[in-house]
Amino acid sequence: MSTGEIQRDEPSPDRAATATATTTGDTPSPAAPSGTLGWAVLGVLVVLVLAAATRFLEKNVPTWFTGSDLAKAIEYPVYAIVLGLLGNAVLTATGLRDRLSGGFRTEFFIKTGLVLLGASINLSLIVTAAGPAIIQAIVLISAVFLFTWWLGGRLGLDDKLRALLSAAVSICGVSAAIAAAGAVQAKREQLAYSASLVIAFALPSIFILPALADAFGLSPAVAGAWIGGNIDTTAAVTAAGALAGEDALAIATIVKVTQNALIGIVVVALTAWFAFRIERRPGAARPGAGELWRRFPKFVLGFVAASVIATWYLGTVSAAEGKAVIGVANDLRVWFLILAFVSIGLEFRVASLREAGWRPVAVFAAATLVNVVVALGLATLLFSGFTA
Repeated sequence: MSTGEIQRDEPSPDRAATATATTTGDTPSPAAPSGTLGWAVLGVLVVLVLAAATRFLEKNVPTWFTGSDLAKAIEYPVYAIVLGLLGNAVLTATGLRDRLSGGFRTEFFIKTGLVLLGASINLSLIVTAAGPAIIQAIVLISAVFLFTWWLGGRLGLDDKLRALLSAAVSICGVSAAIAAAGAVQAKREQLAYSASLVIAFALPSIFILPALADAFGLSPAVAGAWIGGNIDTTAAVTAAGALAGEDALAIATIVKVTQNALIGIVVVALTAWFAFRIERRPGAARPGAGELWRRFPKFVLGFVAASVIATWYLGTVSAAEGKAVIGVANDLRVWFLILAFVSIGLEFRVASLREAGWRPVAVFAAATLVNVVVALGLATLLFSGFTA
């Protein structure tokens, strides 16, 4: 298995022996049009078509339902995963999914999207304008991650799923889950499940947190810090911050970007923890630096490099020019993550997650509640009287 790879379920020996004739069911598969490469190309085309449909829905659904806040709040991962699951059902029923699976390049799409995410992180902004945000991010991520990991262990969750849920709820949702999945070599089904939980909890938070901030009489800075520290996706933070006001949005953005920047540190820690403790066999020699390097997901270095390059570039050009260029990088990031989510939906297999039952939902819900409470305390302590 390649370094930092997200696992896929391996076929059984008897299925492998008949893979050219059958799919996961008993439906015969047609002959490949031009060998494995031909099917892979067709698989990529399927992903591209579904990704284009995702982008179409993302841009047009809010205009079709102009009076609906929910329509505006639904983000591209929702459309991408749903369309991927629908495609999964159709391709499985027609006996084509396994043939086309070589084109579902989840690994490549995810890693490219996360590297491009680094371009949206201006390190100088974090250093100069987000002192309280740095403190909040470190304390909040540590507290929520450790609580989620502990509770997941108490409820008997698989260690890899625990890692994904812990990273997702404590850092920045889907992006953190993707990075953690590479670090611990989680299954794609576990990543899809984690992403689905993030989306399910993020959507109502867009409306609930601004309403609570208003009911509690929070200042714009405290409200923004609370929103940025809680909601698990950047787009949802932007939507909630906009509902809370421009000043709250500015602080929420700084807090969320600061948390995003810590993905690399958490991935390093997860890589080391799984190598030294979780997957180390009794009596085996302690892993050396070479083993840690082999396991470490190298795309994280691209994420860091993109952040450094973007920070340097933004310091050499005008604000308007820099915004335009970073906007292109952000648009490319969205495209690659859409391709990744579509592929996750296409590869999703329900059977491997049925045994998890209610426990991951309970862990994520409890961790979200802890996140809400701890973040409110930290935001009140650190951001009272703060101005961006």
